[in-house]
Amino acid sequence: MNAAVLLVLAALFFFLAYRFYARFIARLFEEDDRKPTPACALKDDRDYVPTKPLVLFGHHFASIAGGGPIIGPTTALLFGFLPVWLWAVIGTIFIGCVHDMTTLFASVREKGKSISEIAKASLGNTGFFLFISFTLLMLLLVTSAFLGLTATALTSTIPLEVLQLPPDQTLVRTVMVGGVAKAAIGGIASTSVIFITCCAPLLGFLIYKRQINVSLAAAIAILICAASVAIGLKFPVTLQPTVWMVVLSLYTLMAAGIPVWVILQPRDFTNSFLLYAGVAALFAAGIVAGFKGVTFTAPALNLAEGASKMGPIWPFLFITVACGAISGFHCLVSGGTSSKQVAKESDVKKVAFGGMLLEGLLAIGVLVAVGCGLLFQDYVNIMFPTVAGVRSNPILAFAAGAGGLLNKAFAVPPLYGTVFGILLVEGFVATTLDTAVRLNRYLFEELWQVMFRKVPKIMKSYLFNALLCVFLMYVLAYKNAFLVIWPIFGTANQLLASLALIAVSVWLVNRGKTAWFTIVPAVFMMVTTIYSLFILLIEKYLPQKNIMLSVVDVLLIVFSLGVVYMAFGKWRELKRIPETTAL
Repeated sequence: MNAAVLLVLAALFFFLAYRFYARFIARLFEEDDRKPTPACALKDDRDYVPTKPLVLFGHHFASIAGGGPIIGPTTALLFGFLPVWLWAVIGTIFIGCVHDMTTLFASVREKGKSISEIAKASLGNTGFFLFISFTLLMLLLVTSAFLGLTATALTSTIPLEVLQLPPDQTLVRTVMVGGVAKAAIGGIASTSVIFITCCAPLLGFLIYKRQINVSLAAAIAILICAASVAIGLKFPVTLQPTVWMVVLSLYTLMAAGIPVWVILQPRDFTNSFLLYAGVAALFAAGIVAGFKGVTFTAPALNLAEGASKMGPIWPFLFITVACGAISGFHCLVSGGTSSKQVAKESDVKKVAFGGMLLEGLLAIGVLVAVGCGLLFQDYVNIMFPTVAGVRSNPILAFAAGAGGLLNKAFAVPPLYGTVFGILLVEGFVATTLDTAVRLNRYLFEELWQVMFRKVPKIMKSYLFNALLCVFLMYVLAYKNAFLVIWPIFGTANQLLASLALIAVSVWLVNRGKTAWFTIVPAVFMMVTTIYSLFILLIEKYLPQKNIMLSVVDVLLIVFSLGVVYMAFGKWRELKRIPETTAL
């Protein structure tokens, strides 16, 4: 299959979906720009701020596009590129975009409330407790998966042969692993991450305290990115994965409490330029490589090997691709910040539906990069290593694929393309890691208020809640490798999306609106994810005596079935007493 074909077809289907399906949803919600949004009605120039759609789109997309749409498709490619492409396209249009647009619209109509608060309004206090408890577990799995991945990626090595470098090269530090000469590209990324993070407070001070021009801030950020790579090539930092896990845990503990302008916002601002440049380069390379006749090295279908290493294609393909088709994390962003910045209702379609389409397109771009830019056997060796002590490394697989695709399209030396790829995804993952820990801290604070009539003083402390988040994250990541923890993370993430769709469905029915377009995907994802949880529990966690993940698995099942039971009861109640409340 030609490299450009799948990109072009996906872009065409996504355009048609935006043109017709997004309009259908907007009409159903009775989109009306004359209705004041929470950003306008409750404007406080802090949380509620009317924002131009282009600016809001950038914020929303940067928030939702974490490592998931890169890591998920990279891992799932083992099933073959065709099923991954089909699920990314169909799932994005009929589930992901529906989820993102409806949760954002509902939040806008409910004065910027979160999806948990919407569940509380629809399903009562018990529904709120179940939602917030489920979300805590999901975010814990997010941080655990990305902590282990980040530590592995920052210690990545790749054979010199894959980078087309001779044994006597001096461009990058060489290490011997199992008698094979490899380039220590993880050390380059380590130095870059450290340098960008250390520069973040200075950039934050200039932007928020000195209020320098945005163009000047952008120029400084780009310069920091370039300098970080140059310094990384010259002075790579090499630490053991376990040491990196401790360092990253301490960093997230600190980042969870300090003002966001000190590190999080300026570092994300800096990383965003790597993000935009990377996405643009990826798509341009896919199109140009296609015109040059570059084809997939990965098979179209590889179901037997995929099943042997990962499990049956249903449900494991669907939960592995994860954020590349549907992500429950997006409803946290929609109800957390984006709904408080929408200036007019017509912007909901642009931000939510459009943002998910772009994330789906990113997943397709990743599929093309790894499937065409990397030999399939090299991909298997990186993702499913047979050497003792070597961990699966999807970040390295993507980076090597991106480097190979850029080389085939634009003759960029594979070393530089691969380093660029690993820096691109590291920016995504690091952003998700510290943001999710911060969100988890907030949720623990909310949970104590639900559980205790008078919250103990220590449980109100930032340090207590942040330390609890970081400790649980570290223990899970330390005891479970990526291939163990990713399936349950993907399941929890998509299960949260299903629960959000159920809450929105009840919200719609309560207002006399049709909800088939949210109920159908909710049911499909609920059946898929619950089935995968049972398989993981019975065939993996219990036989392996993995008590921690077994407990998490059971809790996810209980919380989700509790929400389904309550939603069904509410639906029966509404059928007996029809509501005609207007939107």
